[in-house]
Amino acid sequence: AKLVANLLETAGATRVITMDLHADQIQGFFEIPVDHLYASTIFVPYIKSLNLENLCIASPDMGGSKRAHSYAKFLNSDVVICYKQRKQANVIETMELIGDVEGKNVVLVDDMVDTAGTLVKAAQLMKDRGAVSVRAVATHPILSGNAHERIENSALEELIVTDSIPLKQPSSKIKVLSCAELFADVMHKVHHNEPISSKFIM
Repeated sequence: AKLVANLLETAGATRVITMDLHADQIQGFFEIPVDHLYASTIFVPYIKSLNLENLCIASPDMGGSKRAHSYAKFLNSDVVICYKQRKQANVIETMELIGDVEGKNVVLVDDMVDTAGTLVKAAQLMKDRGAVSVRAVATHPILSGNAHERIENSALEELIVTDSIPLKQPSSKIKVLSCAELFADVMHKVHHNEPISSKFIM
């Protein structure tokens, strides 16, 4: 990340606008101003539009608990967290649920979805524990390997992503929300020295 930051600055960048970095600390690698946007600005209004009763926000791992609590605060909902142990990279050995999802409509939140292994396993765990429905929102749809197939055959009602990465193939379960308007608006405000605080809901 530090190397990429140096490359961008050496190439002449004087400001960076990004969204949902995998680690907030990456902002500190830049010597130039960084506007770190959150996809929650896009996802929260969509989740609200679903009008789900007994809404529950879930994190598929301990690392995403802060993100889940931020969503829950704005959506006035409960939070549950999945605790997982890995055998090796991208291979989950065990997964347990911290919290109660029985009779609830669950929305899993994550910053990216790669192989979709964790997401699919978490969704099935929610259903096994009595969840009425399970959806997921993930900012960056990497979707490597057989991720599309996993999602299609999973307990997920739908996976909502942004177009920060173009989808490799369409899927009946994947809904794409554009982040273009958010970036365009922030760029406009930055160029005109206007505040961008209204674009943050986390």
